[in-house]
Amino acid sequence: MNDLLDPAFVAELEALRRRMEIRARSGGAGEHLAKRRGGSAEFQDHRPYAPGDDLRRVDWAAYARTGEPVIKLFRTEEDVVVRLLVDTSVSLDHGEPSKFDVARRVAAAVGYMTLAGSQRAQVVSVGEGIKQVGRSARSRGGLVSLLKTLAGLQIGGGTDLAKGVDAVLGRSPRPGMLVVISDFLDPGPVTAALSRARSSGHDLALVQVLSPDEMEPSFEGDWTLEDAETGAVVDVTMDGAALEAYMLRLTGLCEELRAFSRKHGATYVRMRTDEELETVIRRFVARGID
Repeated sequence: MNDLLDPAFVAELEALRRRMEIRARSGGAGEHLAKRRGGSAEFQDHRPYAPGDDLRRVDWAAYARTGEPVIKLFRTEEDVVVRLLVDTSVSLDHGEPSKFDVARRVAAAVGYMTLAGSQRAQVVSVGEGIKQVGRSARSRGGLVSLLKTLAGLQIGGGTDLAKGVDAVLGRSPRPGMLVVISDFLDPGPVTAALSRARSSGHDLALVQVLSPDEMEPSFEGDWTLEDAETGAVVDVTMDGAALEAYMLRLTGLCEELRAFSRKHGATYVRMRTDEELETVIRRFVARGID
């Protein structure tokens, strides 16, 4: 492993990966077991026989051993792609640890669970559109490649997540899971682009990474602020009214992402950079909405 995944964290991920659910299917041949009839099938589990069940599905060998009739359950095999969209715009270069470093660790964790489940994962760096597309990795053998791609990502440029999401859709003929990891501090039509992704059949998971001072600002007095992405400078007085206005805008952004996720069946995890990553990934796997 590298700095993105330590051994203790990997042990936690091994336990969590079995509960990770992906609700989109790409339709290609592969190793993932999906709940769909037709195609090749692989044994999954047993359940007790119930009156009316097809007798051809009874596991007679198991019945001979136990005396209890059980039904064989199967799931068909098909490919699933988890695309990890990591925001690498300059706004992520903030905090200690930086939002960018935390975003990469989140991507590494989700990527590990994906590959350990014999699925495919791909890292896509986004900012003002697509900046870099990593090679598609499959199963545990692809972990080194995925971690190398994440370690090589570079901060730079502005933010246009909507453009990035639309560009990914244009390159993705088959739907999969889109995991968007960003601070979402983007004035553009992000949720509109995400709606198009959902309409195209993609499963969506949004991970919003914010620093403590962004969630609970404590600045006071006169400040000269520079936009990290555009270089624009503005003089502000950080008094109670200014802080209240800022918090209202941030709360509105979080509520927009929350409402979108409820409407479209997406996952929404909002995290602080000083939060334990294990708790974040548990919420991610639970497919919750923060």
